[in-house]
Amino acid sequence: MVFKKLLGALGVGGPGVDTVLTTPVVQPGGTLQGTVELSGGTVEADIRGITLTLVARVEIEHEEGESTGLYPFARFSVTAPLVLAPGENRSIPFAVQVPWETPVTSVAGQHLHGMQLGVRTEVDIAGALDKGDSDPLGVEPLPVQHRILDTLLQLGFRFRSADLEAGHIRGTGQTLPFYQEIEFSPAPQYAHACNSLEVSFVTTPHRVEVVLEADKRGGLFGHGGDVIRTHVVEHGQAGQDLTGLVDGWIRAAL
Repeated sequence: MVFKKLLGALGVGGPGVDTVLTTPVVQPGGTLQGTVELSGGTVEADIRGITLTLVARVEIEHEEGESTGLYPFARFSVTAPLVLAPGENRSIPFAVQVPWETPVTSVAGQHLHGMQLGVRTEVDIAGALDKGDSDPLGVEPLPVQHRILDTLLQLGFRFRSADLEAGHIRGTGQTLPFYQEIEFSPAPQYAHACNSLEVSFVTTPHRVEVVLEADKRGGLFGHGGDVIRTHVVEHGQAGQDLTGLVDGWIRAAL
C-alpha cells in the first residue's frame, strides 16, 4: 500500500484526464460546453478540484525585442472536490461563458493565420503531480464583427495577418491584458494614402468598440505615421449595410 501511494505521488497509476469540447467553436461572450472525462488508475485519487483555463499566444514587447508566450485570460472551476476510485470512470460536464473580448481565430470558416487559442484543463490531485489536458479553441466573430470585417473585404481590403499584443488600447473599455490586431492590405482606392489598416474589437454585451489604426503614407502635403480612431457600433447593426459608414471612417482617418 505504501508503494502504491508512492507511485501515485509520482504520477504512476494515477487517473487519466481527457477534455471533450462539444462546442469547439464559440463566439465572444458565448458558452463553452463539454465534459472532463476522468478514468481511475490503480490507486485512489483525492481530487481537490478541476480548473479550465483559456490561454492565448500573445506577442510581448520588451527591451531586448519581442517574444511570444501563453497568456491565461479566463479561469473556471468546474467541480467540487471528489474521490475517484481505482478503475472508476466519471464524466464532469461543464458550461462556461467565454469573455466578450475573446479574440476571433477564424472568419467564415477560414483560420486567421497567427491566431492560437486553447483550453487547458488542470486536475489538482492531493499528494500527487497535477494531471492536465489541452485542447485548441476556435472563435468565430459575432454578427456585427463579421459585418465590419466583411465590409472591409467588400471595399477591397485584403487580409494580411492577425496577432495578439500584450497591453491596453488607450481610451477604450478593454479589460483583458492583451488585444487583437487584424491587419489588412489597403484597398486600391486607398493605396496612395495608406500602407496598411489594422482593426481591433473591444466588445461588451451591448456594443463593440471598433479601433482602426491606419498606417498613413508620407507625402508632399502631409506626414506619414499611424492614425488611430475608435468608433462604436451596436450589436443590432449587424443586419445593416455598413459600407458607407466604414468607408467614411477610413476616409476621415486618412
